[in-house]
Amino acid sequence: LIVMGSTIIGRAMLQAYRKALDNANKTGVAHETINNIRRASKAMTEQEARQILGVSENSTLLTTIRAMQRYDNLFERNAKAGSFYIQSKVHRAKECLETVYQKNKQDEPPT
Repeated sequence: LIVMGSTIIGRAMLQAYRKALDNANKTGVAHETINNIRRASKAMTEQEARQILGVSENSTLLTTIRAMQRYDNLFERNAKAGSFYIQSKVHRAKECLETVYQKNKQDEPPT
């Protein structure tokens, strides 16, 4: 009796799962979910990184040093009692700007 009952319940759950997948594909929910995942995994833009750390586009070395101090401050504050999401955004912003600065430094002609 227990085996027959669990078999019937298992089949019903499998059918319900298949039906849910079919409905999701018909309404486009599955496609939208995949698009949201793709959007979330994209790298941070330079503009967004500059906004997070408060750096203007025509920044000098002094401004860059202040941005790194701001990074340290924001990162530490969110590590203690803040948001892991904000801490992650601050870290990604720093990584993004470091990449941009390194690329710019390589593109500069030697003096």
